[in-house]
Amino acid sequence: MAEEEEAAAATSHPRLPELLEQGWQLLDEVEATSEPTGSRLVQDKVKLGLSLLDQAARMVDQLDLFSRHEDLEEVASADLKYLLVPALRGALTLKQAAPGQRLDQVQRARGHFADFLQRCRDYGLSAAEPAGRPAGPPGARPDLVAAATHRQAKIQRYKQKKEAESQLAALKEAVAAGRADEEQVRAYYLLHVQKWVGASLDEMESIDQEAEILRGRDQAGQQASTSHPPRPGRPPMRPFVLTRDAAQAKVFGLGYPSLATMTVNEWYDQHEKWGALPDQGVPRAPAGAAKEDDRDREKEEEEEEESESSLRKARGWDEWKDTNPRGYGNRQNMG
Repeated sequence: MAEEEEAAAATSHPRLPELLEQGWQLLDEVEATSEPTGSRLVQDKVKLGLSLLDQAARMVDQLDLFSRHEDLEEVASADLKYLLVPALRGALTLKQAAPGQRLDQVQRARGHFADFLQRCRDYGLSAAEPAGRPAGPPGARPDLVAAATHRQAKIQRYKQKKEAESQLAALKEAVAAGRADEEQVRAYYLLHVQKWVGASLDEMESIDQEAEILRGRDQAGQQASTSHPPRPGRPPMRPFVLTRDAAQAKVFGLGYPSLATMTVNEWYDQHEKWGALPDQGVPRAPAGAAKEDDRDREKEEEEEEESESSLRKARGWDEWKDTNPRGYGNRQNMG
């Protein structure tokens, strides 16, 4: 019974080495997988790995494993690996995929990397970043000097990373099998720390660039939303029969009682009120112009009726001449 209780307690309260090992393993699996980062499988591993490493970070603080007032030689070789907890948390935080929360995620990841680098500086494992710009040769442009120095630092970190990976590959099997002595174990974890120092500096640089882009995008979206407020929707148009005057409106109203009717002027006045005239910018005709148009229209109709009457008379005269030859009916002048 006692052994079963101890096993259950170990399962419910994992030890610090197990927390670090499992969280680290999940990070390696996420980085090596071919699945999309946003897939459910990957995100479940990210969530579990962060949970384990968060517990490990709290336990490291409770045990007070590291202090700014001690030297690196005072830290036990088996405890050096726990220096990596903040760096591993930062790497897993960057793997999170939550829409709309990217800026908050990269800022939290940067905080983890900064915590890791500060702890390394406390133990002399990482040189502090220069406070000012490096001094170049006389007459050199400061921006070019800074760019060249930055590029040289990245090249140096890359070389150190490759060298550390090569040495880690030689020590990994012995440490995993438990055959490594204390010096080899110490060198193994110090190489990991060195590797993550370079990786953290590179990640922080990328985070700063991404955060600037994200902030600019958010500001642009806010400005667009405030400078262009949404216009109120226009009420839908009801179907109607367009008539020439009020008299026709009454007639069509009787024929189509379910449809709204209006005159041309009423239709125009309504659209002018809504600001939806089809000929905006074109001046409207004066009020007297409509009456003048009516008089012109009546005159044209009268002229058309007169023309039709004259045409009918001419056609009738032609037909009469066809049926009555010249001299028909003139009996006094018969030869």
